[in-house]
Amino acid sequence: MTSIGGAEMVDWNLAVATATRFVRPGPEISREEARAVVAELRRHAKASEEHVRSFTRMIPDGHEPEDTPVLVVDRAGWIRANVAGFRELLRPLLEKMQDRRPDGPGGTVLGAVGGKVTGVELGMLLSFLASRVLGQYETFAPAAPALPASAKGGGRLLLVAPNIVHVERELEVDPHDFRLWVALHEETHRTQFTGVPWLRDHLKGEIQSFLDETDVDPMTVLERLREAAQSLSGAGRPEGEEGEGEGRSLVEIVQTPAQREILGRLTAVMSLLEGHADFVMDGVGPEVVGSVSEIREKFQQRRARGAGRLDQALRKLLGLDAKLRQYRDGERFVSAVVGEVGMDGFNRVWTSPNTLPTKAEIAKPADWIARVHRKPEA
Repeated sequence: MTSIGGAEMVDWNLAVATATRFVRPGPEISREEARAVVAELRRHAKASEEHVRSFTRMIPDGHEPEDTPVLVVDRAGWIRANVAGFRELLRPLLEKMQDRRPDGPGGTVLGAVGGKVTGVELGMLLSFLASRVLGQYETFAPAAPALPASAKGGGRLLLVAPNIVHVERELEVDPHDFRLWVALHEETHRTQFTGVPWLRDHLKGEIQSFLDETDVDPMTVLERLREAAQSLSGAGRPEGEEGEGEGRSLVEIVQTPAQREILGRLTAVMSLLEGHADFVMDGVGPEVVGSVSEIREKFQQRRARGAGRLDQALRKLLGLDAKLRQYRDGERFVSAVVGEVGMDGFNRVWTSPNTLPTKAEIAKPADWIARVHRKPEA
């Protein structure tokens, strides 16, 4: 527990309580129908394993990768799982902040108050996200009695049943096809991490490097947040003049130069992973999901428009619009590479961290092909 005098830097229990209290209620559904949805999602998750492995050819025949559990959860379950993941991933940063906290009673009081404030803020963020996530592969998930994970340090696949039901009703698509389509996307993420043994540690190392660069001096953080707020609001900038932070999220603006460099690498990896998952679920889709074309068209329209003006503003502020670009840009990269060098040629991307595409190569797949597939000089 990261704490001084019993006061944690983040009140994790309060974060869970806040998010659970304020999350939107799920769709109206009978108990019998809910049981049927859960059972079907589990079947689809199991069936997706073979579909994804056959299409991607990432896992050699006869090789059985590490097993990771599949959990069908409600919104509260997704919240608890993500708080546990945040707590594990942020532990080094919070310990660093603990070392900078003033000694004495004042520091303890500051920690207690700050921990509760941060817990509420994190809870509100998770309450916003909990009604929007259809599924998630938790790469760094710690095991817990109610939330099992893989035996080797994390990993579980979550399917958020009420959100899947909500979206399939909103889009008016075939529910059975839509559930399988979602399962294919999430199973691809599980295959990525179980089929590429070094990927989890590489990603964790990049994230920890990003957190290590975080300036934990409170006054510095406040000053950077103030500048970020001015940039987002346009305050202090002549009318019609675009500042450096124009069009960027709050998260991006408060970064140091070193963090922006790391973020560029992380963005490239996440674009690859998300785009690959989209490419796979659409590639497998025509054979096993009869209405895949209708689902894709309606889902893309939903992604683009958001749920409303407030939703769009929050997505921009939190950087979620960048995630939508990752899906689009990553899928274009994968499609272009597979079209040029085939699936086996594309799979060279999983050879080592050195064969991962850069952010620039995501935008220009031909440059990645030239670098990774270039013939050695005679």
